[in-house]
Amino acid sequence: MYYITGNHDEMLRKFVGFKMGSFRIVNKLVLELDNNKKAWVFHGDVFDVTMQHSKWLAKLGAVGYDTLIHLNRLVNFVSEKVFKKGKLSLSKKIKNSVKSAVKFINNFEQTAADIAISNHYDYVVCGHIHQPEMREVGNQHGSIMYLNSGDWIENLSALEYVDGSWIIYRFDENEILDTSIKDTEEELSSNQLFSNLVEEFNLLKQV
Repeated sequence: MYYITGNHDEMLRKFVGFKMGSFRIVNKLVLELDNNKKAWVFHGDVFDVTMQHSKWLAKLGAVGYDTLIHLNRLVNFVSEKVFKKGKLSLSKKIKNSVKSAVKFINNFEQTAADIAISNHYDYVVCGHIHQPEMREVGNQHGSIMYLNSGDWIENLSALEYVDGSWIIYRFDENEILDTSIKDTEEELSSNQLFSNLVEEFNLLKQV
């Protein structure tokens, strides 16, 4: 298991190289995949000008974003319980617009692809800008498959490599909600069945 550090892991970066059993802390990773293909995996904040030159601003933004997440939970509670409406995502809307601007200014995807192509990798895998993506990016020297995992907070997305192919896994919270409801219904049915059996047993005892 590899823990790849990102822009929220400044403290952990002091421990890069740490090993405990199968657990590793690293800044980047090159995976050897099927058919002699290589995947370069890293977080991607190294390409963010804000992270490089204005870390105080990046930290302020992180605090603001975390605060907005908590505020969003309150807004969603009011929206669902009081107004009987669906969930809103204030933080996602704001984050997407800001992160998209960062991506545009720094040409994030192209920069990552250019470096990966120059190193003869087949895939470049990163996160940071939180936009789930899987597409081919090229330049005059070749092309590479660019993959971004998105995030597990709002996009509910992750990358999976199965049987020689990459896929973007997207978690469906409605599906898990339906499953929970079914499990609850089954549990209630089991309890009802047990109650019926107990009642019948007591009747038999009386006879």
